[in-house]
Amino acid sequence: MIRPAAIVIFVVSMCGWGQSVAPRPASPRPKFDAFEVATIKPVNPDAKAGRYIVMQGTNRFVEKAYTLKLLIAAAYDLNPHEISGGPGWIVSDHYDIVAMTPGEVRPTHDEQMSMLRNLLTDRFKLTFHREQKVFSIYELEVAKSGPKLKTSASPPDDPPALISTVYPQKIVMPARNVTMSDLTRLMQRAILDRPVVDKTGLPGRYDFDLEWAPDETQFGGEVPVASADAPSPPLFRAMQEQLGLRLVATRGPVDALVVDRADRPSAN
Repeated sequence: MIRPAAIVIFVVSMCGWGQSVAPRPASPRPKFDAFEVATIKPVNPDAKAGRYIVMQGTNRFVEKAYTLKLLIAAAYDLNPHEISGGPGWIVSDHYDIVAMTPGEVRPTHDEQMSMLRNLLTDRFKLTFHREQKVFSIYELEVAKSGPKLKTSASPPDDPPALISTVYPQKIVMPARNVTMSDLTRLMQRAILDRPVVDKTGLPGRYDFDLEWAPDETQFGGEVPVASADAPSPPLFRAMQEQLGLRLVATRGPVDALVVDRADRPSAN
């Protein structure tokens, strides 16, 4: 997930006898339509290095070891199971991407994903259509005991931070300034094996820490399953005990994505 940048603002008062200095107008926020430059490199995945998408500093967008199918899932906020079609290599070939964003402002997560969508169209020649299908899904609800979430003290326009760290026998996820939509998007895109729908009705931004023992239904099988005697609880129990939320398995309609065309990217 994307770590928030620390921003320090220095305010200098300047005045003289009989005159004042008008404040300098703020630079307009750039249009984040596309990356200024992007390098795409096929790689062999390294299990120890993991895979991730992160902003390094203000302008450097880094993606590590994603397949095209996982890039599509990230760019369009989908669970990989909602994506079908396309050539077989979209689930077998892995890529590293390093790209530079325009302007002097760090793009938000949504702006980064907008630029990634354009890159997929431009460099992978991705075309697709949507079909409504019925899937096994999870609905995220408030547990009967009520939510156990702390209202975030961060400014509302600060980017959310959701970072999952894998340890032996457990996953630790500190969350800061996140909405329930942020949480469900992460759960369906990167953690669980099916789409997740927010049914909590909670409108705020929250800080919390979630810790659980992973099983075979999570992270696409890429994270080792915890043993039966792991000290952390399984995810569904951890959600109830630590957050006052619950995941309910059901079936429902989903706006799925069907790949019509995808080409391997040309050499940089």
